[in-house]
Amino acid sequence: MNARSDDSHMAETMSSKLCRQESQYMSPGLQEVAQLSQLVIKEAQGCWLTDLDGRRYLDIMAGVAVCSLGHTHPKYVAALKEQLDKVVVGSFTSEARVALLSLIASLTPPGLNKIQLYSGGAEAVEAAVRLSKSYTKKYEILGSWGGFHGKTGGVMGLLGDPWKQNWGPLYPGLHLAPYADCYRCPFKMDYPGCGMFCLEFIRTVIEKNTAGSLSAIIVETMQGTAGNIIPPPEFLPGLVEIARDHDALLIADEMITGFGRTGMMFGSNHTGVVPDIMTIGKGLGSGFPVSGLISTTEITDSRPYSKPSSSSSSYGGNALASAAALVTIKTLLEESLVDNSRLVGEYFLNGLRNLQNKFEFIGDVRGRGLMIGVELVKDRRTKEPLDKAVTKQMFLETLKRGMVSMDYKANFRINPPLVITREEVDTALGILDEVFTFVVGHIPYK
Repeated sequence: MNARSDDSHMAETMSSKLCRQESQYMSPGLQEVAQLSQLVIKEAQGCWLTDLDGRRYLDIMAGVAVCSLGHTHPKYVAALKEQLDKVVVGSFTSEARVALLSLIASLTPPGLNKIQLYSGGAEAVEAAVRLSKSYTKKYEILGSWGGFHGKTGGVMGLLGDPWKQNWGPLYPGLHLAPYADCYRCPFKMDYPGCGMFCLEFIRTVIEKNTAGSLSAIIVETMQGTAGNIIPPPEFLPGLVEIARDHDALLIADEMITGFGRTGMMFGSNHTGVVPDIMTIGKGLGSGFPVSGLISTTEITDSRPYSKPSSSSSSYGGNALASAAALVTIKTLLEESLVDNSRLVGEYFLNGLRNLQNKFEFIGDVRGRGLMIGVELVKDRRTKEPLDKAVTKQMFLETLKRGMVSMDYKANFRINPPLVITREEVDTALGILDEVFTFVVGHIPYK
């Protein structure tokens, strides 16, 4: 299990020393996992990381759902090395890009066969918003509470949490309505007796809050940053109906859910929804910065989106990025990693539910495939989240026992590489069992 119960992680290590050196120059604001762990990773393979001090860690966060193939997958490394010897940058057509676009189009629902590539998630989402405005000739966008679509100015107003506060004026025409988060229903109702009241409330928000110019509804098919929230099956089809009633488009943000994470190729596949626009990224390049949007010929032909350079990006779709995405998707298919996500994800969920029966501070366990959420609470009845001081200590105890996770937050997200095995899941569950037992015995959490 690679367990360690000593306190050596608190002493000065080669990793912490180098992190301290970096902090003299690095601007504040790094990811919390990097700040808390003070790790410098020397090498990685599969689901395992090794730091400068030779310590090994099981990785169940995969760079926040990025590293689909696991670390340094041999096919991935070989493909990128081969492409490096040919050509790296440029907007010109490349063999890798042609093969990539053709492969993506073969996996998407019928009609979604026009693709544009970018380098970051927010960039692709902003392009999707521009595309919807170009097609509908309207200008308002509706997002969700708990939603996350990037931190850039054009989409910051679609962040459904307080993070967007204190940055000054937000982009106009952006509205929010509740997501179907049944564990923390904002209306204090219970599914299915609620009759999907949240959908009716969304109609009211559009009626009362907008200026009558709704261009698109953007939604994560399963919310990631909010805690890997899995909505009821009626939710996405209901949003499609609402969008149609307002002559608006549905943008499905599949940044996290896309390419096998949920046990199906796309999150929208679970309910048979065909969005008008889909945004993709994260696991698409298994760690290489590549993102994109997918839509129809009719929609992407609209102007001004279709004018030369109107939808392009300096880095988007370069030969190296295309090679990374191409080998990622091909390997997902060749090694049946979508099926592995579904089967091993079910195994992981069952193991976590066993832990839920053992530890009263586990309020909820949910997931699809290897997109799993665990709610850590003081009390199951009130659902009050565990304090940050408790989850921070939980993270450090997990790290000490040889695992990198996201249990530094009460909405604990589990997004391991899609290559994870049942044996590695058993290791993860064993470490979590040890950590949760430590919490019960040593940390006042109520």
